[in-house]
Amino acid sequence: VQLQASGGGLVQAGGSLRLSCAASGRTSSIRVMAWFRQAPGKDREFIAGFSWSGTRTYYADSVKGRFTISRDIAQNTGYLQMSSLSPEDTAVYSCAADPTAYLTIPSRQQAYIYWGQGTLVTVSS
Repeated sequence: VQLQASGGGLVQAGGSLRLSCAASGRTSSIRVMAWFRQAPGKDREFIAGFSWSGTRTYYADSVKGRFTISRDIAQNTGYLQMSSLSPEDTAVYSCAADPTAYLTIPSRQQAYIYWGQGTLVTVSS
């Protein structure tokens, strides 16, 4: 499975941005897709994830109510819609896929086998 993240950029505080994660290859093996981010000088953190079937979602408290994940199964693409952005959201955002999860959305990055390259989101004040 290959993942290609895109959509990052510069946005003003309070603005919105949508990230995309296009999956290719053996996409039928994906059980969960998730988004992580890593801010400068900080560890990578889980943001949100969803089951590829679309039945489950899970958000980190830091983004709940502001970020929404979705997917277009026909396009094998996951999305992260971000709104009410603040400078604290500035980070490199990466998507990841887990082919083994069952009835759960793992928040540990070690659970994810496939990773896309990061896309930088910069929120100016």
